[in-house]
Amino acid sequence: MEKRNTIQRQLVLQAVRQLHTQHPTAEQIYQQVIQLHPSISKATVYRNLSVLAQSGQLMQLPIPDQADRYDDTLAPHYHLCCTACGQVVDLPMTPLENLEKQAQEGSGCQVKDYALVFRGLCGVCAKKAEA
Repeated sequence: MEKRNTIQRQLVLQAVRQLHTQHPTAEQIYQQVIQLHPSISKATVYRNLSVLAQSGQLMQLPIPDQADRYDDTLAPHYHLCCTACGQVVDLPMTPLENLEKQAQEGSGCQVKDYALVFRGLCGVCAKKAEA
């Protein structure tokens, strides 16, 4: 794994941090980075996102039927993907303890990681639906 902390990598990480509440896609991150570094390629942004996720500096969130999202909050937490507007939001709840161990018990599988994404309506869309 690449260890160098390049300017491009710093800009990508900075963009994710600036767009934190949006849980940005790679395209959104690219659009943010080119404002500061117009000559950066999309491939460079994607490659750096991959390196940052593999090194544990970012969390990559696979979202069904959407582009992956990126999160700089590394503590265990869950997300909700709004089925109305597509927004991904953090859920303020305590993560289940030993979930990986529970998944392994009796299955013969070796669970290394997981991503749990709830589907439903975000707060804004839920209020609209009630009105």
